[in-house]
Amino acid sequence: MTPRRPAGADAFPKNTVEPSGTRQPEEGALYAALDLGTNSCRMLIARPRGSQFQVIDSFSKPVQLGLGLEASGRLSRGSMARTVHALQVCRRKLDQHRVRNMRLVATEACRRARNSRDFLRSIRRETGLPVEIIDAEEEARLAVISCAPLVSQKTETLMVVDIGGGSTELVWIDLEDVEPKERPRAIMRLSEGFAKPQPGGARVVDWISVPLGVATLRDQFADVEDDQGRFALMSWYFEEMLADFAPYADGSPEEGFQIIGTSGTVTTVAASFLGLRRYDRTKVDGLEMSSAQIDKVIHSYLTLGPEGRRADPRIGRERHALIMSGVAILQTLMRVWPTDKLSVADRGLREGLLYAQMVRDGVLTPDGLNGVA
Repeated sequence: MTPRRPAGADAFPKNTVEPSGTRQPEEGALYAALDLGTNSCRMLIARPRGSQFQVIDSFSKPVQLGLGLEASGRLSRGSMARTVHALQVCRRKLDQHRVRNMRLVATEACRRARNSRDFLRSIRRETGLPVEIIDAEEEARLAVISCAPLVSQKTETLMVVDIGGGSTELVWIDLEDVEPKERPRAIMRLSEGFAKPQPGGARVVDWISVPLGVATLRDQFADVEDDQGRFALMSWYFEEMLADFAPYADGSPEEGFQIIGTSGTVTTVAASFLGLRRYDRTKVDGLEMSSAQIDKVIHSYLTLGPEGRRADPRIGRERHALIMSGVAILQTLMRVWPTDKLSVADRGLREGLLYAQMVRDGVLTPDGLNGVA
């Protein structure tokens, strides 16, 4: 069955009427969100538009901040230098667009490194940027709310998966008591916290931050030379880390179950399935894939081997070294919770940061959000 991209899966549905309670932003009022992860430094600059936002500029650069962290417990000089250089580019973009509203966050690598506080002071000194470390729950929460437009009105149980460079966040959400048309908006309201469910709202059954992402899982098995053997070990090892996640023993619900996957791994698998030699976000974001379709792509990666993956334009030069650890995580999740409806999300932490800032300032509301019928 060919996967389909549901209607209504755009970033934020357009409203012809400005929602009540929303003030018109100043002309040129921009917001920025920066995600400094274990592997990449990425930033979006956007302007609020009714119940959505318009991206004005973006930046993405692999910096490998977490390289060597597993062995030493510290961020290396080379990794920090690469990251500062990328952040200097970000600073120039922020100055160029005169951005005043921003949130710049660091995640797993900086949470774990013993010298992260010194590094943040160095960033402030050399770039002037106020980068802050967020905890795992906030990272998961921001990823969840960014995916709200992809939630089907038929979904009663939702799992959001964010496969990062240094960690993987899983959030299991009960939507059974929420009116179908209200389910995407109920997800947005989780920005206030997982531990504060509202009557008739979305309820977080459990969530977990597994300290393994595409970079850290790869590093765990870097000494294993056999490609297929290394893949099997990575998948097994990741599943061992799920034992404390409450829904692990229950498996997939029979009906009304949806998984939303947000990460470079998931979007790369989707692009490979579609045969895209040049990445096209409009074809990937919101695409639905089954467990069997994902398995087929992963099998093709294993058949290619390391050299074949390096040369495959669907994977890309920047991701070939990380793709097998990423799909080991993804395949594990699909094995534990098989589904015919994994929704691919080309969105995540940065979009969640933008949304949270704009709602806080009253320049954006989720009232026009309808989700997927």
